[in-house]
Amino acid sequence: MAFDYKKEYKEFYIPKNKPSIVEIPKMNYIAVRGKGNPNDENSEYKDSIGLLYSIAFTIKMSYKGTYKINGYFEYVVPPLEGFWWQEGNKSSIDYKSKDKFNFISIIRLPDFVTKEDFEWAIDEATKKKKQDFSKVEFLTYDEGICIQCMHIGSYDNEPKTISLMHEYMIENGYELDITDTRFHHEIYLSDPRRCDVNKLKTVIRHPIRKRK
Repeated sequence: MAFDYKKEYKEFYIPKNKPSIVEIPKMNYIAVRGKGNPNDENSEYKDSIGLLYSIAFTIKMSYKGTYKINGYFEYVVPPLEGFWWQEGNKSSIDYKSKDKFNFISIIRLPDFVTKEDFEWAIDEATKKKKQDFSKVEFLTYDEGICIQCMHIGSYDNEPKTISLMHEYMIENGYELDITDTRFHHEIYLSDPRRCDVNKLKTVIRHPIRKRK
């Protein structure tokens, strides 16, 4: 049996489909930055996913992925995530202007994986796959206090869920705190290639702070 971050940390990965406030601890990620419409056939976004999973599985399948976690010697690669923003529009996402999207695609690293382990995986994948992994980086992110909610359905319908989140945020004395270093955050629990678009499960998370 393998350690599964989604099951062990349900408060971070499987929230209810109603808003809640949560404090996210500092985590390390494999990350790739890019821009443009993620739906384009040859988009930077689609390329980023391939790069991320190549490194994630290089670590998992190596001796560096055999550390014991809570009694388990194996782990499930955590889900794909993404930070999103648009130039000049940090506080909201315009889903009709996808060509202006900027993103950081990420996959969480187990806590035992060091930056040195990550660099080893980059070298190993480069040699074995004969591919350029120079865009992949080791990212440490301290997300802090956030509001989050499970969104069910199309990504284009996310504004409805976000509206509910912001109403809850205001009712509880908080305000939005999206900045150059705190982002609109999505966690993808469904594979859109295999799942009915109306049943897609996506965790939406926004950074917040106490209203002054």
